[in-house]
Amino acid sequence: MAYRQRKYEFRNAIEVEQYHSQRYGPPGGRSPKEKPTPEQMEKINHRLKVKTCRHKLRQNFDINDYFVCLSYRVEERPESMEQAKKDWQRFITKVRREYKKRGEDLKWIRNIEVGSRGAWHTHLIMNRIPDTDIILAKCWTHGRVWHELLHDRGEFRELAEYVTKDEKSDPRLKDASYSTSRNLPTPAPKKRDCKRKTWPSKMWCPKGFYIDKDSIEEGINRMGYEYRSYTVLRTRRI
Repeated sequence: MAYRQRKYEFRNAIEVEQYHSQRYGPPGGRSPKEKPTPEQMEKINHRLKVKTCRHKLRQNFDINDYFVCLSYRVEERPESMEQAKKDWQRFITKVRREYKKRGEDLKWIRNIEVGSRGAWHTHLIMNRIPDTDIILAKCWTHGRVWHELLHDRGEFRELAEYVTKDEKSDPRLKDASYSTSRNLPTPAPKKRDCKRKTWPSKMWCPKGFYIDKDSIEEGINRMGYEYRSYTVLRTRRI
């Protein structure tokens, strides 16, 4: 029996994924392949969105960058998501222009959300430069602008889960639209086949790191294979 491993390496975190190779299968043989249900596919797609967002955050942002909330005055609330996206496009075009004037590239991740009671707002993660607060106040004219420095709980694990919410993952939302700028590269995983006879009982953790217990996921997947994923974080951020 063999298992495969993927590692995604970031400055302050390493994500580890371990799973059985279907070529060899788990003890007792593999289960017959089953097509996922629509509900299962929704969960799979949402998990992938969260994972991709987390990787973009860990690779391209730091704790000195901004988490922003753009709200609407009641009388200026958009009538539809399409209108909200037009408001966003006008806003981010102005912000990008201001960044370029200062010789800086703008990086962003955003989620436009409308609550079940009709309140609109946009959560925005963006790289911070000295004039960011002034730029935001100048470019967003529909309501209040609130911002704070990014928190690093779980090295942005919680933040990725929060900014990717939609109406299917959070019943408090009526609709949501998630998007990112194109200049957010993520690392390719380092892959290897581990040809050992037993599933590893211990999780790997190098010196200077600790295991993020809230990141641990393990069990048996719907194909009958063991799997495990977890993250190790630096004891001291660099």
